[in-house]
Amino acid sequence: MKYSRKKTREVNIGGVKIGGDNPIAIQSMCNTDTRNVEETVKQIKELENAGCEIIRVAVPDMQAAEAIKDIKRQIDIPLVADIHFDYRLALKAIDGGIDKIRINPGNIGSEDRVKQVADMAKKNGIPIRVGVNSGSLEKHLVEKYGGVTPEGLVESALGHVRLLEKYDFYDTVISIKASNVPFSVEVYELLSETVDYPLHVGITEAGTVWGGTVKSAVGIGAILSRGIGDTIRVSLTGNPVEEIYAAKEILKDMNLRKFGVEFVSCPTCGRTSIDLISIANEVESKVKNIDKNIKVAVMGCAVNGPGEAREADIGIAGGHGEGLIFRKGEIIRKVPENMLVDELMKEIEKL
Repeated sequence: MKYSRKKTREVNIGGVKIGGDNPIAIQSMCNTDTRNVEETVKQIKELENAGCEIIRVAVPDMQAAEAIKDIKRQIDIPLVADIHFDYRLALKAIDGGIDKIRINPGNIGSEDRVKQVADMAKKNGIPIRVGVNSGSLEKHLVEKYGGVTPEGLVESALGHVRLLEKYDFYDTVISIKASNVPFSVEVYELLSETVDYPLHVGITEAGTVWGGTVKSAVGIGAILSRGIGDTIRVSLTGNPVEEIYAAKEILKDMNLRKFGVEFVSCPTCGRTSIDLISIANEVESKVKNIDKNIKVAVMGCAVNGPGEAREADIGIAGGHGEGLIFRKGEIIRKVPENMLVDELMKEIEKL
């Protein structure tokens, strides 16, 4: 199934184009101290190797802003500065070669300060992401709508966007983050109906790697299924590399992008007579970074496995202490259980 994506205006983030007809980009955020250039660069390299396409760092003070220049020259993907409260940090980050600024124009002071950021960003071709969170909705909008509502959050975001437009700045990306899935879906539906700016999608404060991945898959998947979203971030409490793997899986499962091997395995049942769980985990780990557009199946039943996974390019199906290797549903040969994974990997290499 193909989803009909809403076509938004194109924005260039350090060479990675989003919106328009461009693929949905994967973003993450470092959890290192940005002032520690060595550790931050190390983490960005790990994220880049995992498939991260845009990376954001926190810029809480001037020392962090000054580190942008050193970080930027050592990495190969676009760098985004996360700015709150102090507009001077945004100006310093732009001066250091940042590729995008994430701000909430409502918390960096007077309009004159917003104008300074917008003017400098425009002069340097730097996009601005207007980021609004459900936890920081302006008091007057909470009162107007009787609480934190999708309408209030969209009005908040539009107010910030219009402020940038007032100063002739249109190179804008918008995000509105909440931790509640149905609420987030409603917010993005409303926002998408209102603007043609590219939208950054995510479920904030999603949780730990396990629970957060589930919540993000449900929420981000529901939003993407409506044709909404130009970049995504899976927000997890843990190693941000896990965010990249989760994001890639979401996009693969939505048939929106292809990232190497598609892995499938059966849930096991009483007919399973080999250690399929260990085998499946091992195969999944080994194929994770293989850059081949193929489908690999690990099935527990030698009788039904090849038939159930007929669409797989290559796969294995278990038996009693042995298993079958099959290709497109056709059995190739029988292999002892302790050799199944190695023999499967050899077949994958041939493809």
